[in-house]
Amino acid sequence: MAQPAVAQRILLIEGHPDASARHLNHVLADAYADGAEEGGHTLRRLVVAGLDFPLLRSPQDWEHGSVPPALQTAQDDLAWAQHVVLFFPLWLGDMPALLKGFLEQVARPGFAFKKEGNNPFGHKGLSGRSARVVVTMGMPALVYRWYFRAHSLKSLERNILGFVGFAPIRETLVGSVDTLAEADVVQWETSLRKLGQRAQ
Repeated sequence: MAQPAVAQRILLIEGHPDASARHLNHVLADAYADGAEEGGHTLRRLVVAGLDFPLLRSPQDWEHGSVPPALQTAQDDLAWAQHVVLFFPLWLGDMPALLKGFLEQVARPGFAFKKEGNNPFGHKGLSGRSARVVVTMGMPALVYRWYFRAHSLKSLERNILGFVGFAPIRETLVGSVDTLAEADVVQWETSLRKLGQRAQ
């Protein structure tokens, strides 16, 4: 396989909160990682379920507190990455609480965005990076996208990733996971591996 003209630095974030079992999220993340390595890219992986950190409980802590020591490496990895791919299952219509707590901790003022003149949100601290969000769910993906308007995904893309500078942001929705046949899983693995090869 020909090497890409420009290799990318990729951060793969596994946002599934259950580390006690292997889920489809993990299978697809592995396929993406395999593809990225086949494509000649440099990959780092971050498993949110393996991190021990407190939840934020006040605006003061978010604005003026320090990032927990367990998450300093996560911030370093975000600063290093050119492309971030985020995997998580849809729980109660949204990302799992552990992943949301992680993003709240790492996307702090002074790192993810900075004051610019009189605008406290003027500078997007993670500009110049692209992202892909891979979401697995029990409902059909078309139902989530068209009936529920993918509301939680759009919020993540607009109010978190886009807010701190990620662009473009692409998405992969894997629906009806409880009824996927083995051939369907293999097809999704192939799709994610190809995306990894292209660093998309």
